Amino acid sequence: MNTLNSNTTSLTLNAKKRSAWGLLNDIRKNKLLYVMLLPVLAFYVVFHYVPMYGAIIAFKDFSPRLGIWGSDWAGLDHFRTFFTGAYFWRTIKNTILISFYELIFGFPAPIILALLLNEVKNSLFKRTVQTVTYLPHFISLVVICGIIKDFTVSGGVINDIIVFFGGERVSLLLEAEWFRTIYVSSGVWQHIGWGTIIFLAALSGVDQEQYEAARMDGAGRWKQMLHVTLPGLMPTIVILLILNIGRMMNVGFEKIILLYNPGTYETADVISSYVYRVGLQDFNYSFSSAVGLFNSVINFVLVIFSNWISRKLNDTSLW
Repeated sequence: MNTLNSNTTSLTLNAKKRSAWGLLNDIRKNKLLYVMLLPVLAFYVVFHYVPMYGAIIAFKDFSPRLGIWGSDWAGLDHFRTFFTGAYFWRTIKNTILISFYELIFGFPAPIILALLLNEVKNSLFKRTVQTVTYLPHFISLVVICGIIKDFTVSGGVINDIIVFFGGERVSLLLEAEWFRTIYVSSGVWQHIGWGTIIFLAALSGVDQEQYEAARMDGAGRWKQMLHVTLPGLMPTIVILLILNIGRMMNVGFEKIILLYNPGTYETADVISSYVYRVGLQDFNYSFSSAVGLFNSVINFVLVIFSNWISRKLNDTSLW
């Protein structure tokens, strides 16, 4: 038994040595590629890993004068304040609903567009549609929000359409019940073209012989899409779905704060915008850090859970 254990340990150490030696050889052969990787690594280290040290202020009564270690320890007080506060359920509810609507309507949109573009044979028309749908992604978010505001005011083009069909003019962004619809639909318009890039790339890797075999079996375009194209896209769809689920509690505050107002807080105020107001406007750094840390933990749990579910159902997962 001892001999078997020692042999197993020896094999493991030899495998690790071979792996390390292989990595060194790869670095030596592809020096320039690894140099190109350095800025990406530096970005994540500086802006994602180093700031994790500051998460400790969520457990302290942080004072800039005293610094992180000089501030008094507060334990879980800030978390309890948030959980029992008046805005807890409102921010959680709005964050989940907006993320859920984006997942339901925003996630399938690029897939559908990619499938449609894949069926287009006229290359000029295909490139034109791609260019037109890509453009909103490259427009500044401030400009996008300005366009949305101009379109949704009482004298805007959307109200002109509403009046044409017999409705009445109303400033849509001043109505709480319209905020989520405007936010989600404008997000679909802004990102649908950009989102098709990865799906079109995945479609280019589908074996063309499968289409030929399907045509020989009498499958039409619709059947080919169902039984060849979609299965070819499925691994990419699953991976992106896991990543999107992991970001469900991470609705960006930039677009929210550019569009919302106190009259729409009821349906527009999410965790990130609440953290922004409390942390940067009210200077309550410890409380806002506690809320942000809670949000990050929930996102982490969602990624782990969705990856586990995906691995159990179809053997496709991030790890």
